[in-house]
Amino acid sequence: MNAKYQPIFERFTLPSGAQLKNRIMMAPMTNYSSHEDGSVSDEEIAYYRERAGGVGAVITACAHVQPGGKGFKDQIGVDKDSLVSSLNQLASAIKEEGAKAILQIFHAGRMAPPELLPDGQTVSASAVAPEREGAMVPREMTEEEILQTIDAFGEATRRAIEAGFDGVEIHGANTYLIQQFFSPHSNRREDRWGGTIEKRMAFPLAVIKSVKEAVADYAKGPFIVGYRLSPEERENPGITMEDTLQLVDVLADQELDYLHLSVRDFHEGSMRDETDTTSRVVLVHERVGERVPVIGVGSLYTPDDVIKALETGVPLLALGREIIMEPKWIEKTASSQEEAIRTTLPKTAQKELVVPDPLWKMIMDIPGWFPVVE
Repeated sequence: MNAKYQPIFERFTLPSGAQLKNRIMMAPMTNYSSHEDGSVSDEEIAYYRERAGGVGAVITACAHVQPGGKGFKDQIGVDKDSLVSSLNQLASAIKEEGAKAILQIFHAGRMAPPELLPDGQTVSASAVAPEREGAMVPREMTEEEILQTIDAFGEATRRAIEAGFDGVEIHGANTYLIQQFFSPHSNRREDRWGGTIEKRMAFPLAVIKSVKEAVADYAKGPFIVGYRLSPEERENPGITMEDTLQLVDVLADQELDYLHLSVRDFHEGSMRDETDTTSRVVLVHERVGERVPVIGVGSLYTPDDVIKALETGVPLLALGREIIMEPKWIEKTASSQEEAIRTTLPKTAQKELVVPDPLWKMIMDIPGWFPVVE
């Protein structure tokens, strides 16, 4: 191995005591490849197994905690006990290859496709539609529904523990329900769940509390609890970087294992102010990195890209598209084959890369998502 890449392979101990064998995680990416009932498919298990040999941890695609929280067709479910055995197959496949297995748990809220929901009606903090063409106006959640959803995150965590996962990542990013409660765009409530920024934090904090209570009740050893967030929204009103810095100040006190930023490019500046070019990941790390580990992500294709990101002080990095295109990214870096790391996606490589049919079709159908070549 080239000595300059040694920092990538340093072990890292999370606050819970769980140890990662290196600084790289597989980022959570929807793959549209589970069965209709939410159980994991053989294709999906093979896809994760192929990618779990090198990275320190695999964060799975998001799993819905309630039937009304589905965000995608054929996604993983963690909303009922009958799915535990299926989830165990996924956790085991990841762990057998040497990575920590982390299940991302979420509720889509107003971003759910209505046709996937039991009653065809989306819900959210308030009856405000997302700013996209043809979007449904969600029904404002009642107090009882809010409490049931908070409990569902705890129950999902219990199932993840029973299934053998090493941790869960609470998905508070990408405009889904937890973010919707924090956002002044989607949360116009005037009760204890909305209004001031402190009240808009109440739902995310209650979810964290529910998850951590489940860990205390059911986990036999160190169990990872992470939280993913998007630093800004384009909408007005919408989440600003100032809002997020206040949020992460509070999140840093919740005894979490990490905060995972969801951005397209590690080095990218503000989506709200083009003159602000400071990395959102670095801003969060500078604010709370001494209190809680931060995971950066986004367009880190080569080992040199990763080293440059680590040099900012951010201790952990997640690779998404990079690990789809190059499942052996870590192994090739470790064996001085970094020149052989694939940074484009040949149209003929599906079988070699062990990518499920639905995900491959999606990649091929969305121009610019991946650097596809003939």
